[in-house]
Amino acid sequence: MSPSTVQGYAALSAGQLLEPFSYEAPELREHQVRVDVTHCGVCHTDIHAVDGDYGVFVFPIVPGHEIVGRVVETGAAVTGLQLGDRVGIGWQGRCCGRCEWCRAGKEHLCLQIADCGTWTPYGGFSSSVVVDDGFAYPLPADMPAEAAAVIMCAGIAVYPPLRKYSAPGSRVGVVGIGGLGHLALQFAKALGCEVTALSSSPAKEEEARAFGADHFLRTTDRAAMEDHEFGFDVLVCTAPAGNDWADLVMVLNKDGRLVLPAFAPLDIPLFGDRVSGPMVDFVVHQLSITGSFLGSRADMREMLAFAQERGITPQVELMPMSQVNEAMLRVRQNEARYRVVLVNE
Repeated sequence: MSPSTVQGYAALSAGQLLEPFSYEAPELREHQVRVDVTHCGVCHTDIHAVDGDYGVFVFPIVPGHEIVGRVVETGAAVTGLQLGDRVGIGWQGRCCGRCEWCRAGKEHLCLQIADCGTWTPYGGFSSSVVVDDGFAYPLPADMPAEAAAVIMCAGIAVYPPLRKYSAPGSRVGVVGIGGLGHLALQFAKALGCEVTALSSSPAKEEEARAFGADHFLRTTDRAAMEDHEFGFDVLVCTAPAGNDWADLVMVLNKDGRLVLPAFAPLDIPLFGDRVSGPMVDFVVHQLSITGSFLGSRADMREMLAFAQERGITPQVELMPMSQVNEAMLRVRQNEARYRVVLVNE
């Protein structure tokens, strides 16, 4: 096979298993870099991509956007990166650079964001990827590659809203102790917050406390939930399903904020089955809902430095890239503890 051929794993159509896939490496534009992939995390968004959700994915698709690797080629106008640099790459691989959001330094809100994914043309479940140089981030020398890979996506989903909406002493609740939740606990604790893990599973308590939780609250314990009425200034809900929104709204403090990071099949009803529905409480208690998907490039650089300084470390399982379908199944069935990272052999 030619050295210019990229080898990866692709879903040829929606809902299919990934299979070996190769394509000719694209020529670099002047501000692009080619990165040989050493590690790539598996994210729930990769499941959505393979399933063809949201109407933005084109098949065949090579997923993968939690990438660590080495720069092996640079475009003619690249100045900030050199051959051999170890970099991390997240969900966003480029931006239009022209819209009002890009001009304001908020590239993650680019009006063309649907076309800016790292998987275009093909993503990180492969031997190499091509992205714009501004979206390949130099990594701290002693940050483990598997940790950096996860932080490039899961970390940037939870860090910016915690940094923006909490302060030392803020009462922060993290709902769902999984891939995003276990990082949110660590970031919130490092930011000086009083942190509570909320989960329906009492078996998660010991690990939640190890990740930084000061308290543990079982969401299925109605009496305990009622005791925490107005108990949280910020709730970061990482649980993809099964949430009792009336209960979660009840434990938010007046002027509180519900943060929904990344993608999840969330369904918040307009009215609940109680006398005052959740949306009525949002009005009366002056609550806010904030989505958090990506961060800006400045957010990403800040997060990487903060994570390195404070020892934020995701818990990962390593698997060879050749076992990509087994890895995807673990993520799909919520069996990963807490993230799976694929390693190129």
